[in-house]
Amino acid sequence: MDARRYAHLPDPFPMWRGGSLHRARISYETWGRLNAARDNAVLLFTGLSPPAHAAGSPEDPSPGWWEGMVGPNLALDTERFFVVCVNSLGSCFGSTGPASEDPATGKPYRLGFPDLSVEDIARAGFETVRTLGISRLDTVMGPSLGGMVVLAYAALFPGAARRLVCISGTAAAAPFAIALRSIQRECITSDPAWAGGNYSSDTPPSTGQRLARKLGTVTYRSAAEWQLRFGRQPIREGMRHGGPFAAEFAVQGYLESLAQRFVSAFDANCYLYISRSMDRFDLTAHGDPVEVFRKASLEQALVIGVQTDMLFSINEQHAVAGFLEAAGVKTRFAPLACIEGHDAFLVDLDTFGREIRSFLDSS
Repeated sequence: MDARRYAHLPDPFPMWRGGSLHRARISYETWGRLNAARDNAVLLFTGLSPPAHAAGSPEDPSPGWWEGMVGPNLALDTERFFVVCVNSLGSCFGSTGPASEDPATGKPYRLGFPDLSVEDIARAGFETVRTLGISRLDTVMGPSLGGMVVLAYAALFPGAARRLVCISGTAAAAPFAIALRSIQRECITSDPAWAGGNYSSDTPPSTGQRLARKLGTVTYRSAAEWQLRFGRQPIREGMRHGGPFAAEFAVQGYLESLAQRFVSAFDANCYLYISRSMDRFDLTAHGDPVEVFRKASLEQALVIGVQTDMLFSINEQHAVAGFLEAAGVKTRFAPLACIEGHDAFLVDLDTFGREIRSFLDSS
């Protein structure tokens, strides 16, 4: 079953760093109903790798990446809101990206895809809700990469959203995150199977992708949580393999299983493009952040950070909240003490759900 729908972007679709796309589309899913005034929509952007399938629905009852957060009487209450989740431009779950066919050649774009920016992802989401007849959102929301995208959305489209929720995001990539992502990309581009981006779907750079995903996964959680979950447990017997340096510990087996799933689901070039777009994002490219938010005409904002997040530090999110407050936006900053690190928004649904629901219920 497939609940995906497709929005066709303006043709041509100009890219923020130059170039354009033709016959581009965005994959999205929806929950709830758009009211007669068309003012109850929540636009949800994702992190780097999820599809638009945030939660199950009658069209696709399989669990989504934010299952337990989107639905009747949940934090994103579909009895009240019309929720639209988009698969990012540049991704590989139905939206146009490097793995898509270039209409000019009939072959995959690969590295012929134009430079991708966080701003392009924001604009694609904006155009998607326009196809649904929505001129102003109740709320624009997103975690991780999505937290960056919502800030770009506010900068690019003043007045297009009444409220903003930035979850574990940042106004500009920090050196630590840039360094990490650069190593992840190098893992992929150093794999001989990457072939300068010209690999086939049957022979992806799986070794490079596995290593990139493992490195990322280590930073998505906290050291305290790794200790609590795994300690020094040995790897399961069925996952033992030969070799002088074979995996011995349960945490190694966990990383390998996640990495294998990622390789089978996500395109390497799409990963490279989206990862680089995160490094390059800097809200100051649109002007002084306080002035940017002043012009955005936001009524309220919620900024959520996690104290154990090593990838998007709590200080970065505190800075975003400070810009919003200085711009005169009624802002709530929630520095959460979750142990799960950056991925806490995917794990501690009770804590995040309370914060988000309280904010959405506030007006």
